[in-house]
Amino acid sequence: MELNKSNILRILGIVFASVILFVGLQHYADVSNAADKVLAVLFPFILGGAIAFIINVPMRGIEKLFLRIFSGKKKPVSPQLVRVISLLITLLLVAGVITAVVFLVVPEIINSVNLVIDKYPDFAVRAEKTIADLSVRFPAVREYIDNYTIDWSNIGSQALAFFKNAGGTFFGSAIGVASSVFGAVANVLIAFVFAFNILLEKETLCRQTRKIVYAFLPEHAADKAVSIAALSNKTFSNFLSGQCLEICILGSLIFVSMTIFQLPYAALISILVAVLALIPMIGAGIGCVLGVFFILIVNPMQALWFLILFLVVQQIEGNLIYPKVVGKSIGLPPMWVLFALVIGGNILGIAGMLIFIPLSSVLYVLFRELVNKRLARRMIGKEKWKP
Repeated sequence: MELNKSNILRILGIVFASVILFVGLQHYADVSNAADKVLAVLFPFILGGAIAFIINVPMRGIEKLFLRIFSGKKKPVSPQLVRVISLLITLLLVAGVITAVVFLVVPEIINSVNLVIDKYPDFAVRAEKTIADLSVRFPAVREYIDNYTIDWSNIGSQALAFFKNAGGTFFGSAIGVASSVFGAVANVLIAFVFAFNILLEKETLCRQTRKIVYAFLPEHAADKAVSIAALSNKTFSNFLSGQCLEICILGSLIFVSMTIFQLPYAALISILVAVLALIPMIGAGIGCVLGVFFILIVNPMQALWFLILFLVVQQIEGNLIYPKVVGKSIGLPPMWVLFALVIGGNILGIAGMLIFIPLSSVLYVLFRELVNKRLARRMIGKEKWKP
């Protein structure tokens, strides 16, 4: 390799990065503590960026609608005014949804949970009687059942005691965490203010960011960075909007069908299924299991009917509605969706599941482009790799 100025600078950069990495590994605890402090300082702004990204999805649609409406007017309307109006309408819609949940849905959920608690003792008695009848009808398994008899009353009392103790612990330590609560509220307020500023000036921020990228990176690297950013924005936006619309449709279908067939806890179960359906592939199934358990306490036969109803609704939604609403917006095969769910869940929990699916889609598209370019560069035809 020729030792010109460019190569010497590159070698010095590699050596410097290696020294920094070595020192960082030697003082891992100090580096980790410093990173935690920096993350704590930057957390309101990271949260604000996430809030801005989420709010921007519906706001962008509203803004495009207003611009289309006012485009035919003789007197042009200020785009900044349209931006402010769109942001206010989006915030009103979000506040309306939150208000509806608090004043309409939450009381119904509380009533449903109280009814489940009231019905639980009767369910425990019926369950013990059913187990006793089965042990009489099937003597071969009587000894096994006797050895593993489930004390439903004890389980119920332990569950209630757990929630009571948890509530007592929470309220008992309320004074101790008051400062943390105020700190969290302050962080949220800062995040919202930061998010509003991002949304009002997003074109300016985008232009400034691109200028910085092209100023400090080679042009081909800057082009690639901008392309990856655009792909990531499109993928995450499509995933977010598609998932939100899909869970609204699924929750509505569950609620309407349960109401038509007069199944109990329609509001509670439909909301559980809708919220858990945010987790692709497995979320709706978890909601179904919880729904079966709640109805089983009241009426086992109705629980069976709910299971059948849920499977039918999910088939209709999964095969007819989901492809139309979400389609191939994330462009990720089911096998890799499952892979992203497992990896993201182990790293960041539910948030990781939601983040890693579109992130994996971006990586999948980039790697697919890289593979296709290398095959074309090496002039390898389809006959070599097609099955």
